[in-house]
Amino acid sequence: MLWSSWWACPPTAAMLGHGWQAMWNTQRHGLGQLYQSFLEEPWLGIPTANIPLSGLSVGGYDDIESGVYYGWAGIAPCAATHQHPPGSQSKYKLMASHIASALGKVAFGGSDKEDSEERKETLTSEKGAVYPMVMSIGWNPYYKNEVRSVEVHVMHQFETDFYGSHMNVNILGFIRPEYDYVSKEKLIEDIKTDIDVAGRSLARKPYAKMRDDPYLLDFKGKEQVAS
Repeated sequence: MLWSSWWACPPTAAMLGHGWQAMWNTQRHGLGQLYQSFLEEPWLGIPTANIPLSGLSVGGYDDIESGVYYGWAGIAPCAATHQHPPGSQSKYKLMASHIASALGKVAFGGSDKEDSEERKETLTSEKGAVYPMVMSIGWNPYYKNEVRSVEVHVMHQFETDFYGSHMNVNILGFIRPEYDYVSKEKLIEDIKTDIDVAGRSLARKPYAKMRDDPYLLDFKGKEQVAS
C-alpha cells in the first residue's frame, strides 16, 4: 500500500505571484493513505496517485477546501526513483518547456542538459527522491463522483510505476477552486495550465528551497496512518 503525508508552510507575500494564494497561517502536518497510482490515467493521459479523503482527517484536513494545490512530493526509494532521478525533465511533455527548464535550474541545480550525470545521481539517495507536484482535492464533477477524492500528479516522466512505495507531500499553495467541465478537452486544458502555474511557483527560490525539507523524506511512523 502506498502512503502519503501532508505538510503546509504559508508563503510570504513576496513569495506569491499574482492570483496565487497562501493557504494557512500555521504549519500543519497530517497523514493520508494512498490507495492507487497510475502510470497513465486512461481517459486524460495524465498520471495520478489517488488518496481517499478520509486519510486527511488524521491531520485535521477533512474540511479542506476543494480545489487545485501545488508543492513537493517525496517518494521512498524504489525502482522509479532510481531510474528517473529528479531534474531529468526532458521526457515530461505536460509542462511548457521554458517553465520546466526554469524549475530545473532553480530546484535541481541546473537544467536536464546542463546537469552532469554525477549531479543527477545526487538527487536520488537511499532515502528516496523529491519531485514537484500538483494535486486536486474535490468531487471531480466531470466524472460525477459521489465522494471527494485527492489526486496527486507528480510532475515528472515515469516509465516505472511507484505503487507500493511511500509518499510525503508538502503542500505550499492554492491555485484555483474546483470547476465543472462540459468537455474532456477543456478539463485537460485547465490541468495543463495548473501544471504550468505550479511550475512557475515552485521555480521561485523560496518555494524551490522547500524541496530540501527533511520531512519530505521522513517515512517513519507510516504504520500510524489511518486506513
